[in-house]
Amino acid sequence: MGKLLIVGTVAFDAIETPFGKTDKILGGAATFIGLAASQFDLDSAIVSVVGDDFPQEYLDLLSSKNIDISAIEIVKGGKTFYWKGKYHNDLNSRDTLATELNVLANFSPVVPHNFKNAEVVMLGNLHPSVQKSVIEQMETKPRLIVLDTMNFWMDNALEELLDVIKHVDVITINDEEARQLTKEYSLVKAAAAIHKLGPKYVVIKKGEHGALLFKDENVFFAPALPLEEVFDPTGAGDTFAGGFAGYLAESKNISFNNMKSAIIHGSNLASFCVEKFGTERMKNLERKEVTKRLMQFKELTQFDIELQ
Repeated sequence: MGKLLIVGTVAFDAIETPFGKTDKILGGAATFIGLAASQFDLDSAIVSVVGDDFPQEYLDLLSSKNIDISAIEIVKGGKTFYWKGKYHNDLNSRDTLATELNVLANFSPVVPHNFKNAEVVMLGNLHPSVQKSVIEQMETKPRLIVLDTMNFWMDNALEELLDVIKHVDVITINDEEARQLTKEYSLVKAAAAIHKLGPKYVVIKKGEHGALLFKDENVFFAPALPLEEVFDPTGAGDTFAGGFAGYLAESKNISFNNMKSAIIHGSNLASFCVEKFGTERMKNLERKEVTKRLMQFKELTQFDIELQ
């Protein structure tokens, strides 16, 4: 059985979209990654931190998905990381209304002993120095280290980000971030520039327009499934990353061809995430639903063509 180590935020989100709004609900990169990865047959663990205001029922939910939560530190008297955002009508842009780091401000991750040999490490969006410290704690070199990041770290911790990027195999960022990081508008040129920074594989997420996978001269594109209704895009990118890393951890195959399948699995799970607020859709997602939608992806992307 594969082993996946997940590092990232376990948090509270408050979300407003054109379809409604929530009070504080379960969120955080590691939460979405973990719930997505739980669709695969593997051992996974989350390394994160919360305050003692974090409900036990949320921790129980993660445990019920066969996720090891022993490395989620609970700070007595501390408050859990909190993010509040409002999406515009197109759901592609949003305004951050509040960000409270709380216990995350002094987070020093501790990798559990039984996951220091994890084959796949998924570094969710966090300060680059925190991501680097996790890599340094691994006792055996992972077969694959996947890093997710965002423009905030490009603006505020670029030097540390460039340092940790040197040590990873895969980076997942969106198209806007790829352009910012490389100063290249063409995503093909941006991917080539990112390769030079260290990663063998570059995944560029394009939201409702799918995702691109680059390795040297090889390129693969996976569309997003056209959905009748998108309710809340929060966590879709992390769900994608969890599906991507979870599939690779289960299959133990990190070839370019198998990464194509991983991209499809990630896109498939992300298509469920956006159907309800927060983690609501992912909590009770059944394997048969996932398989059925995978067949829709197959029909969407397969065709016969006669070449003269």
